[in-house]
Amino acid sequence: MSSNYLRHVESMSQLPSGAGKISQLNAVVLGESLASEENDLIFPSKEFSGQALVSSPQQYMEMHKRSVEDPAGFWSDIASEFYWKQKWGDQVFSENLDVRKGPIRIEWFKGGITNICYNCLDKNVEAGLGDKIAMYWEGNEIGVDASLTYSELLQRVCQLSNYLKDIGVKKGDAVVIYLPMLMELPIAMLACARIGAVHSVVFAGFSADSLAQRIVDCKPKVILTCNAVKRGPKTINLKAIVDAALDQSSKDGVSVDVCLTYENSSATTRENTKWQNGRDVWWQDVIPKYPTSCEVEWVDAEDPLFLLYTSGSTGKPKGVLHTTGGYMIYTATTFKYAFDYKPTDVYWCTADCGWITGHSYVTYGPMLNGATVVVFEGAPNYPDSGRCWDIVDKHKISIFYTAPTLVRSLMRDDDKFVTRYSRKSLRVLGSVGEPINPSAWRWFFNVVGDSRCPISDTWWQTETGGFMITPLPGAWPQKPGSATFPFFGVQPVIVDEKGNEIEGECGGYLCVKGSWPGAFRTLFGDHERYETTYFKPFAGYYFSGDGCSRDKDGYYWLTGRVDDVINVSGHRIGTAEVESALVLHPQCAEAAVVGIDHEVKGQGIYAFVTLLEGVPYSEELRKSLVLMVRNQIGAFAAPDRIHWAPGLPKTRSGKIMRRILRKIASRQLEELGDISTLADPSVVDQLIALADV
Repeated sequence: MSSNYLRHVESMSQLPSGAGKISQLNAVVLGESLASEENDLIFPSKEFSGQALVSSPQQYMEMHKRSVEDPAGFWSDIASEFYWKQKWGDQVFSENLDVRKGPIRIEWFKGGITNICYNCLDKNVEAGLGDKIAMYWEGNEIGVDASLTYSELLQRVCQLSNYLKDIGVKKGDAVVIYLPMLMELPIAMLACARIGAVHSVVFAGFSADSLAQRIVDCKPKVILTCNAVKRGPKTINLKAIVDAALDQSSKDGVSVDVCLTYENSSATTRENTKWQNGRDVWWQDVIPKYPTSCEVEWVDAEDPLFLLYTSGSTGKPKGVLHTTGGYMIYTATTFKYAFDYKPTDVYWCTADCGWITGHSYVTYGPMLNGATVVVFEGAPNYPDSGRCWDIVDKHKISIFYTAPTLVRSLMRDDDKFVTRYSRKSLRVLGSVGEPINPSAWRWFFNVVGDSRCPISDTWWQTETGGFMITPLPGAWPQKPGSATFPFFGVQPVIVDEKGNEIEGECGGYLCVKGSWPGAFRTLFGDHERYETTYFKPFAGYYFSGDGCSRDKDGYYWLTGRVDDVINVSGHRIGTAEVESALVLHPQCAEAAVVGIDHEVKGQGIYAFVTLLEGVPYSEELRKSLVLMVRNQIGAFAAPDRIHWAPGLPKTRSGKIMRRILRKIASRQLEELGDISTLADPSVVDQLIALADV
């Protein structure tokens, strides 16, 4: 490690104590005034920093320095705070990230024997937290709710573990979980982990085809689902989707013997649920009969914990495989520091457990810290756009973690949906899933957080297991839209097309040097694709697939997927950059940008724009949106086409399906593919109808 360690930020190490000033930046102290200027620097208040786990840039720099200079010592100190049946060997980690030197290999704490469910539940109960609420559950309808203490949660998990063992599920067997956000979803994950089974949660918005693909790939012993779910006013018959997927997978040679089905009576009845005797079993008929204690299956730190399929650019899903020990330590540590977690906090992450965020930051990370977690079944705008803040006030939520898409969609509505609630309990806000544009950051900060809550704008991926670049709320001044600095143990590098590291202020491809405990170990059944996708593009590094720039103060700014980078006449333009410029327009609520073929420029910029409620489409408005981008970024980034969009095609977790937008933009309408996972598939027809307006 070179001595000019974190040289980009050395100059700032004195800043928050008041010495020195960053040029062209206005300092805003939390709680004292609105964040408004493009180049605001937002400082944590003295009160916040004073009680924070990491309270100054100096403390961060010392910890980060140790984490990259002595990763073995840094991480084994933290790992020692958890329960290990047997300690790992002399070597804390071993790795090869260079394809030129042989197969890619990452191992942490190998030889250490532990169990993540034991560390999430038994360890907390033994520490006296048995009566602490582990989970508040909030149903789709207002007033439908439940909660479980750590002791009760442990009992529920053990009953399901005992049932799974009884039907022959053993260590290393796969279990597919296709459940909505009921308490049974985290329970199912923990029950698998307890007995060493490998869970594969499939988001309960995926189509039967997508589910069948995943079943065929991992060949589960059993699938866990429920008969139906209500999201907002809409009922979704999950069991019918599972039936179709199981038909499909058996045609493809993989049959599943047991389908354990939870009766979600608020959505539909048993009578209305199609049934296959001999295969289908009602959860409530069998699970409560099992004993409430269950022996733990102790596993090696490098034994698999779960598979999570993520969409590949080829369309065939990639089964990202995470193992037990390193993932456990990494999710627990990132959760603790990035949210400045205190034992009195009540924490709500709006993500679904079908995505990595719901694995690392609904289930494992929080519970490893003994936190109280809120699990929400419904839609964030049902019955109206105040629902999130209603839940915040009801449970006195102090940490709220959500996606920029949700922030932007709530921004479209009147601020009174937010301001009619107190939200006084909020202390830290968080953002996940894509870069948050500065205007959404400021609305989130000023309106939702009353200009007093720092925002942890986290950058990470399914593959990384946990946060990689993130603000630590008490340590650094924040810049709206920047992911700030690397987490402990993470060494981000920005490289050019040839793979050369670029120093200082720059833009390029974001890679990571060296391994970290939470990294995925392979793609299930396809180590070759693992190496080709992530380690061959820039030999010696993990390649994130994201573009990134670093400013003169060393702050990192994510510019979106590199395949979301449009090359216009030799200018590399990140779609996120153009989207940010468009949403600065006072009449634009949301925008999504894709590249299209252009006979002159190579690629052109095609923008789908959603206007604020009640704003009519007009040619003048089109011109003024284009002008906005010209003024913000430059003429080279001006959209060639503005396509009016009453809504954007999003998955139920709020992710924009750019693949569909690309097909509409290039008029390849017969190639739209599977649109069943969209929250509202009818959006696609509306967009096609407006194609030539």
